[in-house]
Amino acid sequence: MPKTPQAIRGTQDIFGPDAESFAFVVETFERVRKLYRFRRIEMPVFEKTDVFARSLGETTDVVSKEMYSFDDRGGESLTLRPEFTAGIARAFLTNGWQQHVPLKVGTHGPLFRYERPQKGRYRQFHQLDAEIIGAGEPQADVELLAMADQLLRELGIATGPGGVTLHLNTLGDGTSREAWRSALIEHFRAVKGDLSDDSQERLEKNPLRILDSKDRRDRPFVAGAPKIDAFLSEDALRFFDDVKSGLDAADVKWKRADSLVRGLDYYRHTAFEFIPDEGSAAADALGSQSTILGGGRYDGLMESLSGTATPAVGWAAGIERLAMLVGEKSPEAGVAILPESDELEAKASATAALLRRGGVNCWTAFKQNPKKRGIKARTDGVNAALYVRATDDPDGEFKLTNVSDTAGEVSISERVISILGEDRFGG
Repeated sequence: MPKTPQAIRGTQDIFGPDAESFAFVVETFERVRKLYRFRRIEMPVFEKTDVFARSLGETTDVVSKEMYSFDDRGGESLTLRPEFTAGIARAFLTNGWQQHVPLKVGTHGPLFRYERPQKGRYRQFHQLDAEIIGAGEPQADVELLAMADQLLRELGIATGPGGVTLHLNTLGDGTSREAWRSALIEHFRAVKGDLSDDSQERLEKNPLRILDSKDRRDRPFVAGAPKIDAFLSEDALRFFDDVKSGLDAADVKWKRADSLVRGLDYYRHTAFEFIPDEGSAAADALGSQSTILGGGRYDGLMESLSGTATPAVGWAAGIERLAMLVGEKSPEAGVAILPESDELEAKASATAALLRRGGVNCWTAFKQNPKKRGIKARTDGVNAALYVRATDDPDGEFKLTNVSDTAGEVSISERVISILGEDRFGG
């Protein structure tokens, strides 16, 4: 007999409290997205491979090692999306969305990367994404970061010292970045033989990525590397100052992280990550997967896809990691509909429909006696039980009792009685 199929390594089936936490993250993002007037966008799960190769760079690990690419029946190379930004940029150009700039968009969904699965990291994973396209002002960066900070707060994740802190840096404008890049090449060339193999390879192609190295052999040389501040133009310095003052005005706590970089050439000015403070509960929950939300300004991306120069800034956040920080969630408070006999099934269904139309979450079970239904309702976390009786029952058509200690019982009971009518309940 064939074996039962198993889930593919690096994927997961989500159910119960974990699924409720996942849903809570998405629902909170949708609510915050609307507060900031970011328009919803839906993207294809796969694109032409060239979209990612040109935007992410042929030499990056994502393109060279981690993408799920395949040839379709027409022989064209397609790739399951490893991130959102490239596809959004492609859509912006091909659909003529330039007419909507500045365009603020948000989305969420699955992404795919072939990498070693570990805690908080999967081969099919899910992200939230927010982008502002066509706005070159530092105020756009501030609004995007304020939105991220509010999202974390509304998820119940503490921001600021002792919780999750915004790490902030600038990459300068094009002139500043190029001068810094040249200085980094000169610095690391002098110690090339002592660098890790990965950093030696990056030296000529993408020296900024050496600053991100976690290899112990690189740390002494990274610590002594030139800092971007020495190369900032007046315009770049003014831009960064405006971002910092805007964050202060919006009460978004941040700390300077002058080694935080984005290796791709199209990144400019602001780069940022929200990272749990060492020793915090968030850090303990995530382990080595420290960054929970990150992004930056990518003013040169559209040109890499043959579009005109268009300023843009965005961030992405892993839903799985946010759900780990949120902790287990239970379903929203609800009412179990329990008919006291088989003859009352139709009335119970009508009652459930009436309550649901009134915005009350209702639970029903099938083909079980009242006692077993009550037990099942308790194990499923229902807050209150509504017993449905015959219309002429001397004790009333309905009886409402609490079945758990979950918050929200009183308000639900009041709503149920208000919808069905107080006179239909027994004493």
